[in-house]
Amino acid sequence: MAATVVSLALVTASCGSAKKSSGSSAASGGSSTAAIKIGLLLPETKTTRYEQFDKPLIEAQIKALDPNAQIDYYNANQDATTQQTQVDTALTKGNQVLILDAVDAKAIQSSVQKAHDAGVKVIAYDRLAQGPVDAYVSFDNNKVGQLQGAALVAAVGGKASSGKASSGKIIMINGSPTDPNAAQFKAGAHSAIDGKLTIGKEYDTPNWDPNNANQEAAAGITAIGASSVVGVYSANDGMAAGIATALSAASLKVPLTGQDAQLDAVQRILVDTQTMSIYKPYKPEADTAGTMAVALAQSKPLPASATPTTATSGSGQTVPSDLITPIVLTKDNIKTTVVADGLYTVAQICTPQYASACTAAGLS
Repeated sequence: MAATVVSLALVTASCGSAKKSSGSSAASGGSSTAAIKIGLLLPETKTTRYEQFDKPLIEAQIKALDPNAQIDYYNANQDATTQQTQVDTALTKGNQVLILDAVDAKAIQSSVQKAHDAGVKVIAYDRLAQGPVDAYVSFDNNKVGQLQGAALVAAVGGKASSGKASSGKIIMINGSPTDPNAAQFKAGAHSAIDGKLTIGKEYDTPNWDPNNANQEAAAGITAIGASSVVGVYSANDGMAAGIATALSAASLKVPLTGQDAQLDAVQRILVDTQTMSIYKPYKPEADTAGTMAVALAQSKPLPASATPTTATSGSGQTVPSDLITPIVLTKDNIKTTVVADGLYTVAQICTPQYASACTAAGLS
């Protein structure tokens, strides 16, 4: 399982223009001068994982390693300029390490450079920010795309084959063009799909917005013709929700991919309105980030698992990286993955609307 990685984040405002999330926390025990200070900057709230899983898990790991640590938290609400301001505030507050999940990996480069120049360490979390970051933890994003693409090819089966004018077509709905992960998912998916399925329409979706994905799917269905659509590649579950609505409106039930193992996606998988998702166990990723942050704040070496793999930051240098293997989530392994790992309970998944599907899947 992917959880074999290392065991199990940004700022209170002293700059008046900074926007502090309502979920912020700052706690310290003992002398404030002795406490390490770590800033956690997450990108948005539309994807449920950040507030529900990443934030509490990262904070828990930091506290487990250093109960006196001060943690300053910010969420940029998908605004790159807000995140830049939040980095400025983190530096003003004296944060020693920033755990940064960039809204826009390129736009944040000047802020990463500013932190570096101030002697503040930066851990790129989940997506690789440009600039002189000190460490990177994420999943193998190209592999994610490959797994999604292969699952779509298998689900479509003989309904379409590349190069035939009469064959059915798929719609590809990729993630945000400002997110480097999206480019990696896209490349991985194309490596599995190209030559096997015909792509009728393809879109890059600003901000990973489910509403945009819904509109793109509807436009793609209209352009291709509903009867010719044999599947949809969605880069994540949030967009898959919007796409599923568009497919339903067109009376289509075709294979649909996803990523993140969101609760609503698990439920769609149970009733066959989504084919699969990618389960990326949040705990090992969050644990690794917390462990890295405490080590850097205490001027200790990074975990050994961060040394074998390197990734380019877009600025020419390589970065000590820990890339975790993703897992394909289907109806057959819901019980042994997201339920067994405690991500969701059977009761959370098997609401009355999904009771019969849960019984059929062996969940109740």
